[in-house]
Amino acid sequence: MHKTRRLNRILARDGRALIVAMDHGAIQGPKGLERPGEVIQQVEAGGADAILTTYGIARAFGKELARLGLIIRTDGGASTIGPDVSDSSGLYTVEDALRVGADGVVCNAGPGHRNEVQHIEWLSELSSGCDQWGVVLVAEMVPGGFDSGPEFRTLESHKLAARFGSEYGADLLKTPYCDRFEEVVRSCYTPIVVPGGSKMTEEQLLIMVYNAIQAGAIGCAVGRNIWGAADPTKMTAALAAVIHGGATVAEALKLLG
Repeated sequence: MHKTRRLNRILARDGRALIVAMDHGAIQGPKGLERPGEVIQQVEAGGADAILTTYGIARAFGKELARLGLIIRTDGGASTIGPDVSDSSGLYTVEDALRVGADGVVCNAGPGHRNEVQHIEWLSELSSGCDQWGVVLVAEMVPGGFDSGPEFRTLESHKLAARFGSEYGADLLKTPYCDRFEEVVRSCYTPIVVPGGSKMTEEQLLIMVYNAIQAGAIGCAVGRNIWGAADPTKMTAALAAVIHGGATVAEALKLLG
């Protein structure tokens, strides 16, 4: 109960969430996010519920973020010009996130990654801190790490990763969509939002999110496929129609004009 208020700033009244991920600048640089304030305004106009972003954006764009749920990325350190972009360490604490007005925090914890023990240690430390302060914990549970190959992306690996997130105390899971996703949902006891992943067409994204909702996910946490779209406001509105309005893919595509 102590997390209810903050959780309800991330979730809409129907218990679902359209989260826009804007943490990419800390990995790949400014490409696509040169003007974060404008992107935040565009996706809010389209019906976004929350923003998942960096400590720096939270500090600099508090006015634009004021009416949205806010989730802070707590880990990172690797870049696209380094040897392993999937590596990460804990960087910010729950207290740091609270200082910039966050409702939740997020970190990667990929079972099967070469540093999986380090990742799980950070996840468990965050879990304890979130319970202490009443902050929502989002665990990004990707088998092998977010840049892993297909050998890690089996159904059983997805189920294991999701269950790990539940067992280590996450309040929400950010877990990739896969075939037979309903089994992943049943494998854990924590609500799931699906990431957008690599660049895809608007129709592909809507189909993926629609199928995830039908399988039991409560929403999505999508980045480049929203703010990298031709019209981020319309793309957000189309996803909101699927997640909150029960729209079909065909109905959502009409909103894109």
